[in-house]
Amino acid sequence: MSAMFRSFSAFNYRVWFIGALVSNIGAWMQSTAISWVVLTELTDNDAAAMGVTMALQFAPPLLLVGVTGLVADRFDRRKLLLITQSLLLLLGVAIGVLIFAGAMTLPIMYGFALALGVVAAFDNPARQAFVSDLVARENASNAVALNAASFNGARMIGPAVAGIVIVAIGTGWVFVANAVTFLAMLAALMLIRTHELVPRVKAPQSSRLADGFRYVAGRPDLIVTCAMVFLIGAFGMNFPILASTMAVEFGKEADGFGLLSSILAIGSVAGALLAARRDRARLRVLIIGTAMFGIAAVVSAFMPTYWLYAVTLMFTGFSVVTMMTTANGYVQTTTDPVLRGRVLALYMAILMGGTPIGAPIVGWVAAEYGPRMAILVGAVAAFVAFAIGATWLLWSGRLHRHEQKRFRLTLDETRPLTIVAPEEFSDEVAGTTPIRVLPSDEEDKLRARARAS
Repeated sequence: MSAMFRSFSAFNYRVWFIGALVSNIGAWMQSTAISWVVLTELTDNDAAAMGVTMALQFAPPLLLVGVTGLVADRFDRRKLLLITQSLLLLLGVAIGVLIFAGAMTLPIMYGFALALGVVAAFDNPARQAFVSDLVARENASNAVALNAASFNGARMIGPAVAGIVIVAIGTGWVFVANAVTFLAMLAALMLIRTHELVPRVKAPQSSRLADGFRYVAGRPDLIVTCAMVFLIGAFGMNFPILASTMAVEFGKEADGFGLLSSILAIGSVAGALLAARRDRARLRVLIIGTAMFGIAAVVSAFMPTYWLYAVTLMFTGFSVVTMMTTANGYVQTTTDPVLRGRVLALYMAILMGGTPIGAPIVGWVAAEYGPRMAILVGAVAAFVAFAIGATWLLWSGRLHRHEQKRFRLTLDETRPLTIVAPEEFSDEVAGTTPIRVLPSDEEDKLRARARAS
């Protein structure tokens, strides 16, 4: 099996991938339908209302970060996912029923957005950490990248199908279809061979919520990663607002909006597959991807036609998934297993929790000054994130002058991480901590002592 798809050698991962792909298609259909309903049916093209809807969905992961991370570390993740996926199925059915009955209002939709956010707050860290339970440690980064490919592959299909369904038979059926796709994920979770799951260290009863925060606080590289992810997540990844308002500006209907989301996903899948080919996640790729995202956003903001704008979205999708997949893989593969759930919960809270701050601002800018100006807000955030990453790269000592060539710079592959105390020793620490090499004279003395004893 090729290096790109090496995680498929595990039965559990193959089952998970198929179930997740089908479920993600439904999730993207529902996300598209919610945005379109709020923008065109519950309001008169009010982008600010869309921003509030997104904020309500993404606020709970930030507010509940400590609890959700500890739950993911302490309890059986497969059983936890069975519960959260079932709840998401029921919420989708309820939204569809209210739309069919003509009883849906903007405040009620706000309530459902908040409920979806609360369930997702528990679902996301458990789902992200569970991927590492499905494959061997050496394939964890590849599994994360393929997971992103699944997510963004669904993004190519889901929004386009949702747009066609909305135009043809109405938005209510989109939510019904989403509920059906959740059955695939539930079936996958039931089919997984629990005895083949990778053994993991569960958090002890004495573990504290603050342990995850303390761990990240001792890792400058993770602090920088989270800062960059926060800026992009808050101001750059508000694609439902940007794509829908740009579709309206170009005179398109729901199918035009769905097509833009699918075109964005073409680049996203390409970025995820290239990430899957890399042997491990590197921070330099995250920093470069951030700069690429800022450039792509600036170019897309000035496109004069629908199709030219659509083409630039492929580059936007490629760059944002390159950086996000790299960030996710880096956090997962360099974090101590005992704390992985809590650290991932913090990471997801920063990624998704930035939306309650950024989405209303971006929505307001789109409503007052137009969607092109809102796109430029995301571009500025990307360049600020790039500046943070590049500054840290210089400060950390990884980037330095070449020892032999005067005008050439060298970037070190790794830098020692000495953050976990000896009693919390793990394979991740062993893989990132250098072994001290003794000078030759000290080695001779040790050998002499050994022979004498």
